[in-house]
Amino acid sequence: MTTETPVPVAKRVPSERVHHGDTVVDEYAWLATKDDPETVAYLTAENDHTEARTAHLADLRATLFEETRRRIQETDLSVPARKGGYWYYTRTVEGQQYAVQCRRAVRDGETDPPVSVDGTPLEGEEVLLDGNQLAEGHDFLSLGAYDVSPDGRWLAYSTDVEGNERYTLRVKDLTTGEVLADEIPDTFYGTAWSADASVLFYVTVDDAWRPNRVWRHTIGTPASADVVVYEEPDERFWVGVELTRSERFVLIDVHSKITSEVRVIPAANPTGEPAVVAPRRQGVEYSVEHHGHRFLILHNDGAEDFALAYTSADAPGDWVPMIEHSPGTRLESVDAFADHLVVSLRSNGLTGLRVLPAGSTEWYDIDFPEPIYSVGLDANPEYRTGQLRFRYASLISPESVYDFDLVTREMVLRRRKPVLPGPDGREFDPADYEQHREWALADDGTRVPISLVCRAGTPRDGSAGCVIYGYGSYEASMDPWFSVARLSLLDRGVVFAVAHIRGGGELGRRWYEEGKLLAKKNTFTDFVACARHLVKANWTAADRLVARGGSAGGLLMGAVANLAPDAFAGIVAQVPFVDALNTILDPSLPLTVTEWEEWGNPLADPEVYGYMKSYTPYENVTAVDYPAILAVTSFNDTRVLYHEPAKWIARLRAVAPQGDYLLKTEMGAGHSGPSGRYDSWKEEAFVNAWILDRLGLS
Repeated sequence: MTTETPVPVAKRVPSERVHHGDTVVDEYAWLATKDDPETVAYLTAENDHTEARTAHLADLRATLFEETRRRIQETDLSVPARKGGYWYYTRTVEGQQYAVQCRRAVRDGETDPPVSVDGTPLEGEEVLLDGNQLAEGHDFLSLGAYDVSPDGRWLAYSTDVEGNERYTLRVKDLTTGEVLADEIPDTFYGTAWSADASVLFYVTVDDAWRPNRVWRHTIGTPASADVVVYEEPDERFWVGVELTRSERFVLIDVHSKITSEVRVIPAANPTGEPAVVAPRRQGVEYSVEHHGHRFLILHNDGAEDFALAYTSADAPGDWVPMIEHSPGTRLESVDAFADHLVVSLRSNGLTGLRVLPAGSTEWYDIDFPEPIYSVGLDANPEYRTGQLRFRYASLISPESVYDFDLVTREMVLRRRKPVLPGPDGREFDPADYEQHREWALADDGTRVPISLVCRAGTPRDGSAGCVIYGYGSYEASMDPWFSVARLSLLDRGVVFAVAHIRGGGELGRRWYEEGKLLAKKNTFTDFVACARHLVKANWTAADRLVARGGSAGGLLMGAVANLAPDAFAGIVAQVPFVDALNTILDPSLPLTVTEWEEWGNPLADPEVYGYMKSYTPYENVTAVDYPAILAVTSFNDTRVLYHEPAKWIARLRAVAPQGDYLLKTEMGAGHSGPSGRYDSWKEEAFVNAWILDRLGLS
């Protein structure tokens, strides 16, 4: 590596905090002052340092970017979804960063979605929203709301051009193309229309970035006249709003990490008072879907992996069982259609879809061919339909869209995302790759699944490079997914593995419970066990293994760096939650109070404080030989503030100065990094080039 550039040194400004009799000195707390010129100067110096230290990878980065670009059909069109009298779809155009949102009127006798082989516009297309036009003059664009009114006349949409997830909500008249004067700043995700499209519901956040209010806006009136429909005072809870697929009810979902409550407003009476479906009870979660005369209730009341019930929509009361609790089969959501119900679930570490015809107690599961895959519902906006649309993918199968006949059970492939030949001209063939499921043994005897993909014929003698990815929090499951950019690693002989560690939801609710609060360390030891297993099984060797994770998975990266630095040749930590204890101790920061039911409350409980202090990465940096670390963050990230990785890297340099640490800060992006697709491909090429360099394959 090039070493001409000096290593940035963060000044030390000791600041003390005392909790439960414990005095801790934080020398780098000053980096949290975002508007301090010294902070910006330090981050800029780190970026310059990282650029200089990786300059020798510039050609490789360009090659990886080109391989990704060549394999993706840049001018493309999604499978149109029917809603009312229109087909709705998105398009991308070669050379343009953002998607174009469109629709086309349904023609007489047309039942199947129209097709565009080369991705060019459909005849008769209406452009509803062009992200490229919205992004003009900005380095970043994120689309929050995109919600067409039931009558097809209005489009409610919101945009963020900073990356801080503060969205400005606007309304467009789709009959004239005019954007109305109705403009509402600082909104959150989630909107819902009234039945007559005269009223739009939306959500705003409090000072701690907690979505806490649902508002009612009458089209054509100023935002100053808007009315608060519901405000949640409990800081553990957040709110959301949506319209049921039947378009009969507006749902206000109030949720903490472990407790929920749903209120409903008839969409035909938008000024009515929200009615509670079932009062909140600590530890009981439920969701509501409308179906005919009843509300469907997916809940965990006495059902760890959830059960399905219903209650009267006119007078909600007792819950009548429909699908009983089955331990090990986690029911995740229910979608109602006029004549069928569809339950999304997971069992044995795999996702699935269960169909229950209306009026019947006999359900069936849809079968899928591969041993490792992921499946989930796609756009299904119509309530009265006999077809179900879903997405399917695996580690070797590109994402595909299917329409499934709910009566005949016939499955029709509408589209498989094309993978074009790379720069070498070779056609993509799934048969050139293979996927495997392995099981590691954790310290406490728990078997932990690992999904792997590699090029066919990759040697099993420990010589292959390997990337192991993990997350392990919030019951989020890292289900197998296909990646075009990953092909560039696989074709260079790299194995890619996903560790399905506790704290995620891959094996049901218990899998999540065993990786949170005072059991959080299971997440980290599971990951190390998976890394050790890959070496023991001769997939790779420790000096050819790179770990990667982001956000809460970045906390994982920092924790395993302290726990088992000898297990990895490199670590990529993206928007990493590495200063978790200091963040969770500060209730004024975004999301902190709502997170206490995930991590514990170290302010109130000395046991939680001691436990978190024993694993949080920033608190536990020691003078050991760390693997090379690349930390990537975003200056405007609201979920994991940029100063967490900045402080972490500074402390690593001070305590273990012999290590190789790089910090890269996107100065105009948010939690998900660059927003444009070409920019995101370049970011991935940057990370993959660094990984290949660590594996000796650059």
